[in-house]
This record gives sequence, C-alpha cells and structure tokens, in this order.
Amino acid sequence: MSKIKGTTMILTVDQSKDHNAWLAARSKGIGGSDAGTIMGSNPWKSPYQLWLEKTGQVEPEDISQKDAVYWGTVLEPLVAKRFSEVTGKKVERCGTLQNNEAPWMLANIDRLVLGEGAGLEIKTTNAFRSAEWDGDQLPDSYYWQCQHYMMTTGLPLWYIAVLIGGQDFRWKAIPRNEEDIKELFLREEEFWNVNVLQHVMPGIDGSDSTREALKEKYPGGDLEELALTGDADLLLYERQDLMEHLTDYKEKLQFTDNKLKALLGNHELATTPQGIRITYKTQAGRTTIDRKKLEKEWPDIYQQVVKIGKPTRVLRFRAPKEDDSNGND
Repeated sequence: MSKIKGTTMILTVDQSKDHNAWLAARSKGIGGSDAGTIMGSNPWKSPYQLWLEKTGQVEPEDISQKDAVYWGTVLEPLVAKRFSEVTGKKVERCGTLQNNEAPWMLANIDRLVLGEGAGLEIKTTNAFRSAEWDGDQLPDSYYWQCQHYMMTTGLPLWYIAVLIGGQDFRWKAIPRNEEDIKELFLREEEFWNVNVLQHVMPGIDGSDSTREALKEKYPGGDLEELALTGDADLLLYERQDLMEHLTDYKEKLQFTDNKLKALLGNHELATTPQGIRITYKTQAGRTTIDRKKLEKEWPDIYQQVVKIGKPTRVLRFRAPKEDDSNGND
C-alpha cells in the first residue's frame, strides 16, 4: 500500500471493516464526510448535530443497514473497477489517514490512484439526482469532501466517480483549490478546537437535522419552571412576526391556486403557452377507521392493531394575563 508523506495510517482497510473501530477512529477528529457539514452544504446533517455527535452528547445514527448505504458499499468495488476500465488508471484501497501536523484532520479514503499522486472518491445515487452531476457539477458536500482529503494528504488532485441509477457511470477530476482549502481549514480548525474541545455550541439553524437533534438531546421531563432572559421575548416577537407573514403568504398562495382552478374549470389537464402542464385530477377519498367505535365495540381487536407513536414535546405559548402582574396601582 502506498504511503503518503505527512500522514499516519490509524486504521487499515481490514480494521475499517469493524464498524465500532471505524466509529472510534472518526471520533478522533474531522473526516471528509464532516467537511460539507461544517461548510453548511450538507442537506442531511447540520453543524449542531455534528457537534452533538463529536462531543458524545448523542450517538450517531447507525445508517449502515439503510438501503442506499448498503448498496453503496456493495457497489463500491464495481464502481472503482469501472473507473479503472474507463480511464486506464490503476487504483488501490486505502485505510484511514491522520495528518501529522494537524492530528484532528482525518481521511478515510476510498482509493488511491497509483503513480499519479491523486485519490478517488466513489459515490452511488439514484436517477432523480442525475442533474446534480451534469457537466462539471457535483453536490457541494462532495466537493468539500474531496478538498478535505487533499488538505489532509497534501495531494494535488482528486477524482470522483459516481454510478447513477445503477447504470449511468460518470467521473470527474477535482483539482486542489488553495483558497477553498484555506477557508476549509479555518472553519474545521475552529469547529474542532473551539466547538468540540471547548464544548462551545455552534449556532442553531432552521434545518430538519437540528430539529431532530434537539429532540434527541432534550427529551424533557424537568417540571421545574425556568425563568428565561429577555432574549426569549425577542425570539417570541420574531416568531409572531414570521407567523403573520406566513399566514399572509398562505392566503396569497391559496388565492393564486384558486385562480388557476377557476381557469381549468372541469378540465383535469391543461398546458400553458410556455408548455407547463397542469393537472387537477380527482383522487379517491382516504379510507379511515373509526377508532373510538373500534375501541368501544371490539376492544380485543383494537388492542391487537393499535399503534402508539413516540411521545413528542409540543411548543406552545400563552401571553400573561393582566392579573399576572406584580405591580399595584
């Protein structure tokens, strides 16, 4: 296996097959898949969620058995083989590398390209995401992943190969970008040295990832009333303003939809002058169960089929009443 100057292998290819060992290695620093998250371009994970995971406050979700991840692992050697067939470049597997000067920089590399001083990242995706790979394009999160690997290893070039929809193979060359690497280094260094090591929480954002991370981090149960600071009132005023705008936008959206429905009348299909197709079709009504009747008349059957969802915390607000004031006239 090729050695890369300035790095140390902390996990071999065979050792990487042990999922727990792989997770333990990832916890020692920032890897390529973390780069896009820290740069704010990962649609599936927020910096806040990553921070909770890196500081051990929540367990990272085990996605190894999800279909997309499973098939990505199964197809990885086939995509690597196809890359070699198409390009004539020979590749070899590589374990997890650690940068000697900045030990928090980790690189779990799919393949090294022999005789070229380059690496290869392998991806699989579904056909619905084909447009993300058109021309010179690729998802931003993967771009940062490749730049992270070049930053960690010092190599000047990275390739990325993708199998789209099981049959559309594409590959691209991603050159090293020193300006982007400089920015990436500063952001990752701050995240590791400040957010992780000093337990400084990164900013909260509005992503689904942060919402789910907050639910896991704070399941509730503390019944003691908390006295908040004035910042909470400012947030509530901001929320009220947003809700008013949201209501206004919803009304405007419904107004536009109603005008379109009036244009279609009884027609279920229409085409605009610019070729946009509009459908307004009748769908069958939903089949529902009368839960109360089932529970009352057939309680045994009800107990066999009922499903109870996970408990959730609900955020509600109540303005103070006039007699809540402590002041006297």
